[in-house]
Amino acid sequence: MSERGPRERMVFSAAQLIRREGVASTGMREVAAHAAAPRGSLQHYFPGGKEQLVNEAVGWAGRYAGNRVARFLAALPEPTPSGLFGEMVRQWTDEYESAGFAGGCPVAAATVDCAESTVSTREAAAVAFATWTGPVARALAEMGVPEERADALATLMISALEGAILMSRAEQDVRALTTVTRELGPLLDAAVSNDG
Repeated sequence: MSERGPRERMVFSAAQLIRREGVASTGMREVAAHAAAPRGSLQHYFPGGKEQLVNEAVGWAGRYAGNRVARFLAALPEPTPSGLFGEMVRQWTDEYESAGFAGGCPVAAATVDCAESTVSTREAAAVAFATWTGPVARALAEMGVPEERADALATLMISALEGAILMSRAEQDVRALTTVTRELGPLLDAAVSNDG
């Protein structure tokens, strides 16, 4: 984190705090303290205030999730749709088993907190989900899933993962995460076209 400048540290810190506390409980002072940035720099970097900072944190989270797809694929000896989904889920089961259930997805948290009250944040969340769904759909298509199904299955994968994250946090158990991996895996792999 030290390689980032103060602005980038604040966006990253906002995402980390939002994923644990939600938007309403994440204050600008806490973000500055978490980022080890001078409080006065908040107004300089984020003249739009908390709303701008939250929207940028949501955008960062969408890009982060989208960029992880290539890393997940690289970890697989042979890329398959179920393998990709398993890696996406494993990131969360590993976190929950090693660090507890305090954190969730910052995009989901911002959506829950702001979808009705803050249009710009709802829009930022929609863009973040699209930024994540796009690389998943492209990866599925590259594995042989017909393009017309790849977008739908990417949406299914992310929706199932987000729901399982919420259930896991509520239950303080990774059961929902392991269940979606087991149940969706065969459906995802069956979508690969064998006439390629």
